[in-house]
Amino acid sequence: MEVISNVPSVLHTPLMSGANAISGVIIIGGIILLGHADLTTFNLRLVLGILAVFFATLNVAGGFVVTDRMLDMFKKKKNKKD
Repeated sequence: MEVISNVPSVLHTPLMSGANAISGVIIIGGIILLGHADLTTFNLRLVLGILAVFFATLNVAGGFVVTDRMLDMFKKKKNKKD
């Protein structure tokens, strides 16, 4: 929280993009971890891989939703002419 509050408002969008990129890397790592997990037994590697993929996917999807809303705020509104 301390890092984000000290970032100028101009840099919030690139900061969010960087956070989404990191979550994307976590998704790839989780998928690789699941690929090496023994699926016949219930072990820590399997649980961590599933949790990593699930939470990173939620984070990326949420980041895209928030970014889309922010970009909509900057679009020019069209005047309705009757």
